[in-house]
Amino acid sequence: MTLIRPTGPWGLAARAGDLLFVAGMRGIDPATDTLLPDVEARVRQAFRNMEHVARAHGATLGDAVRLVVYVTDMDRFRPLVNAVQQELWGEGPYPPRTIVEVRRLNQDDVVEVEGTFHAPLAAAPARRRVDRGRGRR
Repeated sequence: MTLIRPTGPWGLAARAGDLLFVAGMRGIDPATDTLLPDVEARVRQAFRNMEHVARAHGATLGDAVRLVVYVTDMDRFRPLVNAVQQELWGEGPYPPRTIVEVRRLNQDDVVEVEGTFHAPLAAAPARRRVDRGRGRR
């Protein structure tokens, strides 16, 4: 499991007790640090990137307690987000989700997903400190 690198001066996640807050994830391929060209694959990868960060800190998608999804075109991308979420969560239960249409996202992307997870410290991997790696331009 390869984590993406932040594209600026922020961390991928932060912990507050048993809650893990995962920063907005986009459809960046961790192997190439580039956005995937296919929009559906990009939406799926955004969720996968969020999942990978959560797993690195002892949580799974089933531990999500809140999602926020930003899209640049609600009519076009909400159905894709719904389909990917159903694919990843199956029949549910689904975490509460807010989806917001915005004018523009970082690097002119079309979707960004952030999540909050219940991730008890007792279940977290030995490396409990959140990786706050250096951002890049």
